[in-house]
Amino acid sequence: MANVGLFRGTEPLESVNVTFRLPYYTQWGQSLLVCGSEALLGSWNVKKGLLLSPVHQGDELVWYGTIAVPKGFRCEYSYYVVDDDKNILRWEMGKKRPLSLPRGIRHPEVVELHDLWQTGADALSSRSAFKDVIFRKSWSLTVERPLEVIENKFDQEGSILVHFKICCPYIEENTSIYVIGSSSNLGQWKVQNGLKLSYSGESVWHADCVLQKGDFPIKYKYCKYSSGENFTVETGPNRDLSLESSKAQPRCIVVSDGMLREMPWRGAGVAIPMFSVRSEDDLGVGEFIDLKLLVDWAVESGFHLVQLLPMNDTSVHGMWWDSYPYSSLSVFALHPLYLRVQALSENIPEDVKLEIQEAKEKLDGKDVGYEAVMSSKLSIAKKVFSQEKDIILNSQLFQKFFSENEDWLKPYAAFCFLRDFFETSDHSQWGRFSYYSKDKLEKLVSRDTLQYDVICFHYYIQFHLHLQLSEAADYARSKGVVLKGDLPIGVDRNSVDTWVYPNLFRMNTSTGAPPDYFDKNGQNWGFPTYNWEEMSKDNFGWWRARLTQMAKYFTAYRIDHILGFFRIWELPEHAMTGLVGKFRPSIPLSQEELENEGIWDFNRLSQPYIRQKFLQDKFGAYWTSIASNFLNEYEKNCYEFKEDCNTEKKIASKLKTISGRSLLESEDKIRRDLFDLLQNIVLIRDPEDARKFHPRFNLEDSSSFHDLDDHSKNILKKFYYDYYFHRQENLWRQNALKTLPVLLNSSDMLACGEDLGLIPSCVHPVMQELGLIGLRIQRMPSEPGLEFGIPSQYNYMTVCAPSCHDCSTLRAWWEEDEERRKRYFKTMVGSDTLPPRQCLPDIAYFIIKQHVEAPSMWAIFPLQDLLALKDEYTTRPATEETINDPTNPKHYWRYRVHVTMESLIKDKELIGIIKDVVRGSGRLHSENETQQQQQQLIHQVANANGVGTNFNVDPLAVR
Repeated sequence: MANVGLFRGTEPLESVNVTFRLPYYTQWGQSLLVCGSEALLGSWNVKKGLLLSPVHQGDELVWYGTIAVPKGFRCEYSYYVVDDDKNILRWEMGKKRPLSLPRGIRHPEVVELHDLWQTGADALSSRSAFKDVIFRKSWSLTVERPLEVIENKFDQEGSILVHFKICCPYIEENTSIYVIGSSSNLGQWKVQNGLKLSYSGESVWHADCVLQKGDFPIKYKYCKYSSGENFTVETGPNRDLSLESSKAQPRCIVVSDGMLREMPWRGAGVAIPMFSVRSEDDLGVGEFIDLKLLVDWAVESGFHLVQLLPMNDTSVHGMWWDSYPYSSLSVFALHPLYLRVQALSENIPEDVKLEIQEAKEKLDGKDVGYEAVMSSKLSIAKKVFSQEKDIILNSQLFQKFFSENEDWLKPYAAFCFLRDFFETSDHSQWGRFSYYSKDKLEKLVSRDTLQYDVICFHYYIQFHLHLQLSEAADYARSKGVVLKGDLPIGVDRNSVDTWVYPNLFRMNTSTGAPPDYFDKNGQNWGFPTYNWEEMSKDNFGWWRARLTQMAKYFTAYRIDHILGFFRIWELPEHAMTGLVGKFRPSIPLSQEELENEGIWDFNRLSQPYIRQKFLQDKFGAYWTSIASNFLNEYEKNCYEFKEDCNTEKKIASKLKTISGRSLLESEDKIRRDLFDLLQNIVLIRDPEDARKFHPRFNLEDSSSFHDLDDHSKNILKKFYYDYYFHRQENLWRQNALKTLPVLLNSSDMLACGEDLGLIPSCVHPVMQELGLIGLRIQRMPSEPGLEFGIPSQYNYMTVCAPSCHDCSTLRAWWEEDEERRKRYFKTMVGSDTLPPRQCLPDIAYFIIKQHVEAPSMWAIFPLQDLLALKDEYTTRPATEETINDPTNPKHYWRYRVHVTMESLIKDKELIGIIKDVVRGSGRLHSENETQQQQQQLIHQVANANGVGTNFNVDPLAVR
C-alpha cells in the first residue's frame, strides 16, 4: 500500500510542519524553490519542488515555504532560483543539505530551517587544495555527534530548541567552537559560559540550546577557544535570531549559519613550466621527479603553491611544433618528454647508463632541444623496455594501472602506433582506420598482433609517467604545497580525442580569440570548437573524465580561456588568422532587423570590398601582377578574389606555388596584405543561415565601413555595440551555467579561471557565484580606463601576478617601452623622477611587494620574476626568458631556467630576499610563522572587539 503521507496535498496523520526560510534577493520574474530527495519535495524534479514566498523584512528579502511531513522524516534538499515556469535559472553550489527532524517533535509543531544561500566560495574549504594540503591536519578530529542527531530537549512547555550549525575548515589541535551571545544560555557574551559545539565531521560543528520566548531576539557570534585559553571571535557584525510575530511559534529552529567568519586565508606561489625546470639529473628538460626539488624550494621560500603548464602528450607532428603544450594529442596521456629514464629500472645495463650520461651532457643546453630530447628519451626507454617488459607488464601494480585507465590508454596506444605507421597524425589519412570503432581497436591492441610490443611500449611509458608524477604529487601534499595544473581549452584537430569522439567536436571550425591585449589581429589556435549539444547528452562525460584524471595528480587547476565556456570565438576551418570570426553561441543579426533600419546591400557588406585604389596603395607598382594572379575585375575598378584563392588557406597555398616566380615583394608581406583585403568586410554571413549576420570585429577599422554613408555607419555601429556588449549576455550566462558546474563538480580540485581578454559583463558575476577564482595581471587591468591594475583594489577571489606565460616577463616588460615605464613610475610609484632603464632588483621588489600585499587569495609569481630580485640572475637578456609569444602560432616553447633547482635551494640569500618580501603579508608558508601570524590575528580581533583576559565580550563592541 502506498504511503499517502508522502504525496503533496495530503497531510500525514502524525505530521510536523517544516518551514524553510532563506534570505535572498531575486530579480523581477524570479522565484525561489526548494527541491529534495523525497516525493514531498519533488524527488529532485524541480518542476515538482516547493515554491517559496517572499517577505520584506527590513533591508532583506526573505523567502518562506511550509510543508507537512511525517514524524521521522529525513531527506536532502537544495534551493533553486526559477522563472515563472519553474525553469532553473540558478542553483546552490556545495553539498546537498540534510534534513532530519529532532526527536520528540510532535504534531502539529513547527520546525523552522533558517538557511543561507550556498555560493561556490562557501564550498572552497572542501576543495582538496585546502582540505588535503593547506589545512591538512597531523592530528584527527573525532566525530562527537553526527549531524543528523538533534537531541530531545523539549522538557519545558513553550520552550524553543535552537540548533546551531557552523562550518569551520581550519582549527588547531585542542581547540573548540563556541556560540556566545546576549542570552544567558549563550553565556551573555562570556566565552567560558558559552555554548560549546560538537564536531559532526566534514568541518561542521553543531549544538542545541533551549531558549524561552522571552529570550528573543538574540544576538550572537561564534568563536574559537583553545585549551591554552586563547580565543578568537569571528569577524563581522553580530548574527541575529528573532521570532516571526506573524507566524506560528516554532518548536525547533535549525540555524545553518554557513562559514565561521575569519580573516580570509591568503597564500603565495611560484609558476614555471615543467619543461623550463633545470636539475642536475635531467636530460635537457625538466622532469616530473624534479617537481620534488621545486616543492622544496617553494617551501623554503615561503610558498604554498607550484603552478605548471599542461603536461599532456602533444606528439602530433613529431617535431618541435609539438613543444606547444596546449595542443593535446590526448587529454589523458602524459607527455613522454617529462620521463626520468634513470628511474625506469634499478637494473639498467651499463651501456644504457653510458648512453644516458652522454645524453645528459649533450642535451644540457641553454634552451630545450625538443626533438633531440624526445629522440634520446624514447631510444633509451625502448632499450630498458625490451629488457624488463615481461616483469613490468605482469606486475600487480601495472595491472591495476591498466584496469583503471584502459578506456583511454588503449585508444591512445593504438593512435600512436597508427600515427607512426602512416607517418601522420591526420587520422583522415589512415584508410579503414580513419573511423574509430571498438572492434577495430580491440584487434589493433590484441596480444596476437605483430605490433603488440609497440602497443605495450606506449602502455609502459604512460605507466612510468604516472608513477613518477604520482610520487611528485604525493610529495607536494606531504609538504603542504598545492600542485596546480592547467586545463587547456582545446585539443589538437589530429588527436586521439577527435578520432575516438568526432561527434563531440565541430571539425569544420577552428577556435581562437578576438583581438585583445595579446594580439590586435586576434588569435587562431587551430583547435576544433566543441559540440556542446552533443556533449550534454551524457552530462559532459568527456569533461568529467578529464577532470577526474587531473585530480589524480593536482589539487588545483587553471581553466585555460574560461571565456570559452561562456562563448568561444569560432573561425571557419579555412581561416589562418583570428580576425574574421564569430562567437558561438550567439544571437546573430537577422536580415529583417537590418532591413528595418535601412540596411539593404548585404553582398556589398559581407563580401571583401576591394577597389583599385586599395591595390595601388598596398602593392604599388606591382598591383597589376597581384591582381592578375589573385583577383577578377567584375566591374570597373572593383575586384573580387578568384575561386582558387578566396580563403586564407587558399591564398597561402597559391602564394607558395608562385613565390619567386612572378612576385617581387616578400611572401609574408604579400600574404598579410592579401589577408587584409579578404578581411575587408563589415558583416559575416552566418554559414548555417544565409539570412543571419554577425558584425565583423572592429568593423570601424575597415575601409569597407569607411566608404559607407553616414546613416549606414550609425546604424551598423549601433548593431555592433548591441551584438558584442548587450544582446548575448543572458545567452552566454546560461551557457556557462550549463557547463562550468559540471567541471567544478567532477573533482574536488580548487578551480581558477583565466579570465583575460575581452570580458563580457556576465563573466565575473558567474565566476563569483560558482566560486571560481579569477586572474589579475597588472598590465592587463579588467577595470576600464586604467593602464595599470591596482593590486590593493583586487577582489579576494582572484590570483594576482605581475606577468604570466603568455606575456613578457617583468624584466622584459619594464625594459621594452620607455614611455610606459615613465607612466608606471609616476602612477604606481608616485615619482616624477626618471625611472631606471633596467629592471633593478629594487624595482622587482617593489612590484612583487605590491602583489604580495594585495587582498587576492593567491599571489603567484613566475620564477623568472622572482629571480629578478637578485642581480646574479639578471645577466641573461630579459627577452630570452619569455615563454610564449601569442602573436606567433608557431612559437617554439623552449625556455629553460639557467640555474639548477639544487643551486636555488642552496641560495639562502635569494630565499631570504623572497621571504622578506612576503613577510608580514600573512602569506608565508612556515608553520612557526603561520602560528605567529594567527596569534597576532587573535590579539588584533580581541583588541578590536574590546575583549580582555577575563574572556568577556562587550556586546556593543562586537556589533
